[in-house]
Amino acid sequence: MSDVILLIEDNLRDIELTLRAFEKNNIKNQVVIARDGEEALDYLFGTGAYENRDTSDLPHLILLDLKLPKVDGLEVLQAIRTDERTRLLPVVILTTSNEQRDRVESYASGANSYIQKPVDFMRFNEAIKELGLYWLVLNLPPH
Repeated sequence: MSDVILLIEDNLRDIELTLRAFEKNNIKNQVVIARDGEEALDYLFGTGAYENRDTSDLPHLILLDLKLPKVDGLEVLQAIRTDERTRLLPVVILTTSNEQRDRVESYASGANSYIQKPVDFMRFNEAIKELGLYWLVLNLPPH
């Protein structure tokens, strides 16, 4: 497993905020950005534009938005959890949704964590700092 963070997000503003928060919090991991669910699955499983990618080099952490074009976040999560190669990857839902239904479906589909994106950058920055500390430093992955 590499030190790559796979950020699956379609909103350019949220991508920029996340990258800025990583930089501000000294999170130096390489970030691969997938702008929709289809691109994320192509990256993970070495299909489409990523057909020559070494699929044994899996991300250390996946940050997944729910509201995505082409293939929605829950479908991406279900595909990750049903494939033997990716089923143990840490997946954190990072979304604007505060819907109880979305939280329940995310956990039922195998999400490791569910974080609602704070609107305020200072709070978002703090959330990314804590996320990075836990998932990239403290958490011991199964691989």
